Amino acid sequence: MKALKKILFYFIIPILVIYTFFVMIAPPIVEKGKNKVSMSPPYQASSQATELFRSLDFVADLHCDALLWKRDLTKRNDYGHVDFPRMQEGNMAFQAFTIVTKSPKGQNFQKNSGDSFDMITALSIGQGQPIKTWFSLVNRAIYQCDKLHKFADNDPLTFMILRSKRDFSMLLARRKSNIKCIGGLLGVEGGHCLEGDIANLQKIYDAGVRMLGPTHFFDNEMGGSAHGITGEGLTEFGMQVIKEMEEKNMILDIAHSSEEIIDDIIDHYTGPIVSSHTGVKGTYDSPRNLSDSHLKLIASKGGLIGIAFFHEAIGGGGIPNIVKAMIYTKNLIGVEHVALGSDFDGSVTVPFDVTGYPLLVEEMLKQGLTTEEIKAIMGENVKRFLLEYL
Repeated sequence: MKALKKILFYFIIPILVIYTFFVMIAPPIVEKGKNKVSMSPPYQASSQATELFRSLDFVADLHCDALLWKRDLTKRNDYGHVDFPRMQEGNMAFQAFTIVTKSPKGQNFQKNSGDSFDMITALSIGQGQPIKTWFSLVNRAIYQCDKLHKFADNDPLTFMILRSKRDFSMLLARRKSNIKCIGGLLGVEGGHCLEGDIANLQKIYDAGVRMLGPTHFFDNEMGGSAHGITGEGLTEFGMQVIKEMEEKNMILDIAHSSEEIIDDIIDHYTGPIVSSHTGVKGTYDSPRNLSDSHLKLIASKGGLIGIAFFHEAIGGGGIPNIVKAMIYTKNLIGVEHVALGSDFDGSVTVPFDVTGYPLLVEEMLKQGLTTEEIKAIMGENVKRFLLEYL
């Protein structure tokens, strides 16, 4: 017994103290090195752009990874890209909160293996998340869903999680009397969180998830990633998943999917389709980006293309190249299919945080987009899409 107490005193307790201290101080340091902006706030746009932006009724973004980090989204933070107060300050109405459950060490846009060391496991342990998230991808996804639900519970008068058309209509009604009311939709990047078990789709659906992308940076049980090894299409399990998604009317996100998976989805999926955060090969030829043929096919299905803000999607060049990709997509398939897909808080450097959208509007005006086109891209297209499909 005395020996056990010595072990406890000299080894286990010090380790626990060190771990607790690490969990308290390390997460903000890690995130500050990951989610950067190239332009520091506060942001100053022209009076014309600012006035137009402030007049927008509905500003919406299809992709951010804020739930991955150890931050209270109900409070204004001076790092990261998104939180509720900054959404309200930035005239945002809607944000898709997407969930990352696995990320291979050395992650890149060319070729990744799912067998590589998983950085999200290290992040989960380093943030002091429950042990059940350390070794289970589906538990990791549900944990992030629960975080957003807790934030909603702490801010019930102004933040809503959207699960249905009824919820979305309620958000629009609330915003008529209080423009500070904002909404969020839960999505998941990569069907690997299902762990090859179709029953887990119901679990994440019950947790509030309404959007799912088959793959992220590596191949998984559903099929091939745009950045994986096989380049294959949907597997038998992948087909089973999208069939059940169709029955639940879930939004299918083809961002990060192989070209073969995109073709399979176009051929077999009759539910709503988006590419939540992407660039286009017409302005920057990258494995990350969509070809003209796929843009046209997604448009033929009534889908949306969320244009991302980071270098690897737009080819550098900051805000002008974001707008260049938007205009290229508009000219090819119509402005009604173009949306914002920032990838805020996705371990990327972007020009501005969520309060900087007037700068984007200013560049849209410079490049000749009309007021109606700007309204459509900034959120009206997403509003119409959700009213039809959610």
